[in-house]
Amino acid sequence: MKKSHRPITKVKNPEPKMGSVDWVIWAAWADRITFEDIEKKTGKTESEVIKIMRKSLKPSSFRLWRKRVNSQSIKHRKKFEYSRKLIRSKIKKEEYLD
Repeated sequence: MKKSHRPITKVKNPEPKMGSVDWVIWAAWADRITFEDIEKKTGKTESEVIKIMRKSLKPSSFRLWRKRVNSQSIKHRKKFEYSRKLIRSKIKKEEYLD
């Protein structure tokens, strides 16, 4: 068998197969995957994802995840886009002050 010249990247936590409960948990922990993206790919709403996480994680891990999700604006696309607009407007204001 011939060796490939492509490098093999080993990841600590590789992405699970799409559509499995493990993928939903992996996506819920990922910072850049919004609940809207999860719903598009799996059909599971935010409340269903929360139920899956509550059932699958230890209570302390679930509390940690919920605290993290509630404090981040990235998990909700509307909040993320709003925070980006605020940042952009602050940058533009600072340019005028110079």
